[in-house]
Amino acid sequence: MSWRAPLADDLEQLPADRRRQPRSWRPSGEAGLQSTAPGSPPLLDLASNDYLGLASHPSLVEAASQAMQREGVGAGASRLVSGGRSVHEQLETALGAWLGRERVLLFPSGFQANLAAVQALADRHSLVLADRLIHHSLLVGVRASGARLQRFAHNQLDALEPRLQQARRDQPQRRLLVISESLFSMEGTSPDAARLSALCQRYDAALLLDEAHALGVLGPGGRGLGTGLAGVSLISGTFGKAFGSGGAFLAGETLVGEWLLQHSGPYRYTTALAPPLAAAALAALGQIQEQPERARQLLDRAERWRNRLEAAGWPRPPGQGPILPLLVGDNQRALALQQQLEQAGLLSVAIRPPTVPAGTARLRLVLRHDQPPGSLERLINALGSP
Repeated sequence: MSWRAPLADDLEQLPADRRRQPRSWRPSGEAGLQSTAPGSPPLLDLASNDYLGLASHPSLVEAASQAMQREGVGAGASRLVSGGRSVHEQLETALGAWLGRERVLLFPSGFQANLAAVQALADRHSLVLADRLIHHSLLVGVRASGARLQRFAHNQLDALEPRLQQARRDQPQRRLLVISESLFSMEGTSPDAARLSALCQRYDAALLLDEAHALGVLGPGGRGLGTGLAGVSLISGTFGKAFGSGGAFLAGETLVGEWLLQHSGPYRYTTALAPPLAAAALAALGQIQEQPERARQLLDRAERWRNRLEAAGWPRPPGQGPILPLLVGDNQRALALQQQLEQAGLLSVAIRPPTVPAGTARLRLVLRHDQPPGSLERLINALGSP
């Protein structure tokens, strides 16, 4: 049998409503995106993760431009060879101070950071207890670590605690790792981070908290929901969302940071974060610290949008952050609503399995700080009746 046959068979069996097709976009006006296809109109962006509208902010563009002129486009090697630049150290130091963490290490992507994080906190003798809806990168990290995996119901800490109790009774010395996110990207929901942290301390379990979608938006000063919680062993964060740049980091205590430096393959065997992206992330951190009202205003707007959608007869999107999933259920209906919104000048993408469980297809509505007045009414009119 040809090596191509399994690929061809898989694609042949893939339903049309689960096929994906990438499109190219360019920024267009105020919180807008325009397809590069000829004749395409600009669309109001209700899809990207640029929550604070910083991706095109003049301070980030200028910082990246200066770094590119000074350092070049790429780092050229890993941090442990010749890829380290002063901007990397500046960003790590600034993040550590902002988050109250002893050590920060940068990674080129959030996927790499999550692989490294799980492998630092778990091995083949470990038990990992993970929220059922954690990001795919974290699941890949668990598989790579060789640890045994148990999953608990989404944000249900009452379901987590008995598992921790049982694990400690069965093997008192076993290494335990709990994995969750502070803002789930397809659900818009958050766990009780303080209770989660306390549970992990009570049962001597490490806690990996993925703050990718929360940083810049949730928690005191936008520092995430893990801020000030001693039970959070390691924070994973990215710069490609509220920070408007690219790349990622892990933040934790000195011991974990040193282990990552000495043993982490995802850190050691990859070219360092591009200096322009690091410089832009540092500029974004300055913006977040100087203007915390951006996040407060965004959360206030999110509450108004939830109230309005519910009043219009749609299921109330859960959570408090800028991610508002509009649950539809059927894949075809979600795709039809996506097309309906695009015809009205709005971009919101239909999220379907395997990204979300079967039967829970949805429109993922995302708020940006720089969306113009009247955006909510445009959305309500475009959606029509449920």
